[in-house]
Amino acid sequence: MILDKFWTKSYPEGVRSDVACEHKTLLNFFDYTFAKYAKDELSTNMGVTYTYEQIDHISQNIAAWLQSLGIAKGSTVAIMMPNVNQYYPIIVGIIRAGMVLTTINPLYTGRELKHQLNNSDAQAIFILEPFCQTLEKIIDDTDVKTVVISSIGDLLGTLKGMVVNLAAKHIKKAVPTHNLVSNANYQVTDFKTVVKLGQPLPYSRPVIKPDDLAILQYTGGTTGMAKGILVTHYNVVVATAQFEEWFKPIYKKITHDGQTNTIIALPLYHIYAFILMLLGIRVGQHLTLVTNPRDIDGFVKILGERPFHIFPAVNTLYQALLANPEFKNLDFSQLQLSLAGGMAATPATAKNWYDTTGLPIIEGWGMSEGLGVGTANPLINTEYNGNIGLPLPGIDIIIRDDDGKVVGIGEVGEMCIKGDNIVTSYHKIDNSEFFTEDGYLKTGDVASMNEQGYIQIYDRKKDMLIVSGFNVFPNEVENVIESHAKVAECSVVGVDDELQGQSVKAYVVKSDQSLTEQDIKDYCKEDLTGYKRPSYIEFIDELPKSTVGKILRHELRKKANQ
Repeated sequence: MILDKFWTKSYPEGVRSDVACEHKTLLNFFDYTFAKYAKDELSTNMGVTYTYEQIDHISQNIAAWLQSLGIAKGSTVAIMMPNVNQYYPIIVGIIRAGMVLTTINPLYTGRELKHQLNNSDAQAIFILEPFCQTLEKIIDDTDVKTVVISSIGDLLGTLKGMVVNLAAKHIKKAVPTHNLVSNANYQVTDFKTVVKLGQPLPYSRPVIKPDDLAILQYTGGTTGMAKGILVTHYNVVVATAQFEEWFKPIYKKITHDGQTNTIIALPLYHIYAFILMLLGIRVGQHLTLVTNPRDIDGFVKILGERPFHIFPAVNTLYQALLANPEFKNLDFSQLQLSLAGGMAATPATAKNWYDTTGLPIIEGWGMSEGLGVGTANPLINTEYNGNIGLPLPGIDIIIRDDDGKVVGIGEVGEMCIKGDNIVTSYHKIDNSEFFTEDGYLKTGDVASMNEQGYIQIYDRKKDMLIVSGFNVFPNEVENVIESHAKVAECSVVGVDDELQGQSVKAYVVKSDQSLTEQDIKDYCKEDLTGYKRPSYIEFIDELPKSTVGKILRHELRKKANQ
């Protein structure tokens, strides 16, 4: 049985097998880090930089203002914004006020927004003005009593902020009109007023225990309504400590003068970016916030403004950058780490990234239920290997079959995980089906572990196809098809088949318009056994994706079976 954490023997030199947290709550965590790095730069967005001390002061003003509203300690407060400078002080202020934070995807529809606000019992929301129209449609069907509206330029300085706000409204037409104003049901104020009003107000530091709720995080909701995850203060501080331990070898490699610069282009409402942001704060990094990473031309310009050292992304974002002709002209001399998470990096993308930057993509795996912390390859690896690495310090992973029995080395089953960063409960739903009797979280990922402890993921359990009794993992088929020179992207789903149970269908985005269905079928014959080859191929201009860049297989599955 896999119980002795034998994989720690494969850890890089100097990385411990477990972690100890000097800070048990986020309040202590923030107090310590903001004091230690007070004069250092914390974040830059749209060319405007704030120090740790400045973010510290703004967050305390927000915390004092929230407490003045009379909202009970432990109440939920939401934030619905992209990556902008005000994100940091708002989330820190909410937690410092003794409230529970819930982060919301700013591109949610009214239906999705209403579900999260109601499911989380949110009492207040901080929202960027372009998304107010969505909130206006559903706010009367929620318990939200306080709305704080922020303009995109609120923390860009007086002159630049005014220019940016005017451009957003009148040139880019990015701010739909809305009529969110104070009434008998809820009060509306603006972000700048909150910061100003909070400055003279007294702040009362709440008594917080390690197992108190800090965050009500919601899963991506790609297969239905999002589930709420109950994240404690200790869950979060442990997760940052686990990542810090694993990052030790890379910090030794960064020998430049000044701060380490991490690129935060993935949205902060997503756990992957959120925990890397907190890791950066834990060790005093500078964080470059990218508000709109889909603007690849603009993104490349941002990357050229300041040397960058750590670059976390998802496969689709790596692909988009590599397709930009200006990207290859950037200076990659100080880049030390390219992290892939959220979805599997494809071999073709990894090769192109290495050829362009001289660095491999280092893959890991995590889920919202573990604050993004689960497994990772050693960060000093020099090449992409296609697996998700080793369980991180303080993590225990076992592979179980459908009967719940632990399988042997190299055998395939469902990956189950345990650790102090792993949540133990979901919000307002029965938890029994998600955990084993001995406390492991069932991940839903089909995987195997080798003799050194490295884990190979084959696919999500729910995404696995069964063709004539054989298991087919979409990722394997996609990797083969995407290695074709004329293919830009691909996603594979199963379609109902009376004879085989399911057949394989591939949705393909061309990079060369001369590509034909027969080209792909002939290509697959070289690397895929018969039952894995796509029976159906459909060319598509663009694959449906979440705002994080994950391909939405459920939409393609629905389309394929209509």
